[in-house]
Amino acid sequence: MEARDLRVSDAEKEHVGQLLQRAVGQGMLSLGEFTERMDTALAAKTRGELNSVLADLPGMQIAEEHRPPSPTPYNAGTAPSYQPPTHSPWHGHAGNAHGGPGDVVRGTMSTVSRKGPWHVPPKLSIQSKMSTITLDFTQAIMSTQVVEVTVDDYCSTISLVVPEEATVDLNGLDTVGGSANNKVRTGPPIGRLHVVVRGKVRFGSVTAKHPLGTSFRRMFGH
Repeated sequence: MEARDLRVSDAEKEHVGQLLQRAVGQGMLSLGEFTERMDTALAAKTRGELNSVLADLPGMQIAEEHRPPSPTPYNAGTAPSYQPPTHSPWHGHAGNAHGGPGDVVRGTMSTVSRKGPWHVPPKLSIQSKMSTITLDFTQAIMSTQVVEVTVDDYCSTISLVVPEEATVDLNGLDTVGGSANNKVRTGPPIGRLHVVVRGKVRFGSVTAKHPLGTSFRRMFGH
């Protein structure tokens, strides 16, 4: 089997995504081209398909540690052994089972959500790459009125869903080729929750919003 026909892993796709981001930063790709190539990279199944998005980018190639090993003939007398994964695309809280200071939500090419009666720590960190992250505070159990959220993101869609009386401050968020959309009150705090968001978003988006239907209930006095 040729190397171009080998299957690719999520780690390789993530590495190619980082190379494409670097190409955007160096002016070799527009944001539209970046999006198209990222879609191709995420859908790639083989080495040849993945390499195609880098073919015309000088100096952009997959690092040695991300390249697959050369295929070896199968020995019928030796059964392959299972090796547990060394990296999980989502790691839960870094504190106790109810969440504690320093809670971290991680996602790599994943869909991660926290909703329902989850315990919200005073400080929360989002570390994401090419993921969809949803933090729904509408039924959450709060330990403090003010929650600090620190974001370190590449190419993800992050949604903060808050109760009607909640306020959100996105002024401390730095965006690079991305967006920050605040669809709720910014302050001062008038309810049981005020979310302060800081950090950096690269080619991704952060949106603070109320649950679906809130505007209609407000319009009709419910």
